[in-house]
Amino acid sequence: MSHPDQAAARRPAAVTLAVAVLLLMAVAALAHAVAGAVSLGGTVARFRDAAQGTSAGPDQIDRVVTLLRVSTVLTAVVSLLAGLLLAGLALGLRARRSGARTATWVVSGLGLILGCCALALLGVQRAAPLRLGEDDRATAELLGLVADAQPSWWIPLGAGLSVGQVLGYLVVAVLLALPAANAWFRRRPAATDPQQPPTPPAPPPAEHPWHQPPGAPPAPPYPPR
Repeated sequence: MSHPDQAAARRPAAVTLAVAVLLLMAVAALAHAVAGAVSLGGTVARFRDAAQGTSAGPDQIDRVVTLLRVSTVLTAVVSLLAGLLLAGLALGLRARRSGARTATWVVSGLGLILGCCALALLGVQRAAPLRLGEDDRATAELLGLVADAQPSWWIPLGAGLSVGQVLGYLVVAVLLALPAANAWFRRRPAATDPQQPPTPPAPPPAEHPWHQPPGAPPAPPYPPR
């Protein structure tokens, strides 16, 4: 049977669920970074093949390829760092650190803003494609081929991760604000380790040489000769 103090110090379900959501988001961010890095080579190859039939010159094609590679690498690095940050926050929450909860709220707020901006940008790109002048017709043709060169699952994956990011940060922020989570983070852990063995009792004081048990004859004042 568990001790009442140990039962009261158990992690509430709200905090456990928040930790699980953060870890899931961290795994998704790392998977997105790996998927972007792995698919880069095939995307560049398909783009070069499609660009051969346009009016763009080799230099223009190389510039777009460089832009594609830089953007993909930056996206992968940001996703990798975000995944490590979320994993660190999850471990901090699991270790009952109040600073980790405050940092999680800050990151959740920033994540909500960035996720909404990413969704809005994706919607604007779909609703109003990029339009350039007559002089930049070749560049417009090349940029239009980038989306076609990417894997068919790349854009749905990005949109799904943006939606999941917004929902995940919102759920985590609400869970950490529940009364059970507040009480658990504010309660100070016990000063002593419950698994530490108890201190053995002190030995009784030694009896004086002249102490006689009850009923014993009195001892002679001097030893016999």
